[in-house]
Amino acid sequence: QVQLVESGGGLVQAGGSLRLSCAASGLTFSTYALGWFRQAPGQERKFVAGIARGAGGTYYADSMKERFTISRENARNTVYLQMNSLKPDDTAIYSCAASRSGLYSRHAYDYDFWGQGTQVTVSS
Repeated sequence: QVQLVESGGGLVQAGGSLRLSCAASGLTFSTYALGWFRQAPGQERKFVAGIARGAGGTYYADSMKERFTISRENARNTVYLQMNSLKPDDTAIYSCAASRSGLYSRHAYDYDFWGQGTQVTVSS
C-alpha cells in the first residue's frame, strides 16, 4: 500500500521559511516523479513544484521558482519543499503527490498517489 505523509507545516510570519517533507512508502521511490501542490480555502488546487525520477530535473510554477526549492533524497524515500520569503498568500494546505510516469507534471491528473496534506499558515 502506497503512503505519502507530509510534515513540516505550521504557522510562520511573513518573510520566514519552512521546509516541508513528504515521506513515501510502498513504492519504488526513485522511479517516481514527485510533485507539490497547494490549495487555499475556496480556491482550486494549484501546482507548486515537481521533480523527475532518479536524479530529478525540477520544474516550478512561475510565481514560486525564486522562493521555493524542491529536492528529493531517494535513500530516505523523501521529497522536500524548501519555502523562503513566505507571504500571507502562500497560506494553504500543501500536498505531495507521486507519479508512476517518472516525469514531472503540473497537472494533478498525472499523479497516481497523494498525501493528506500539511497546513501552512503565513501571518502578516
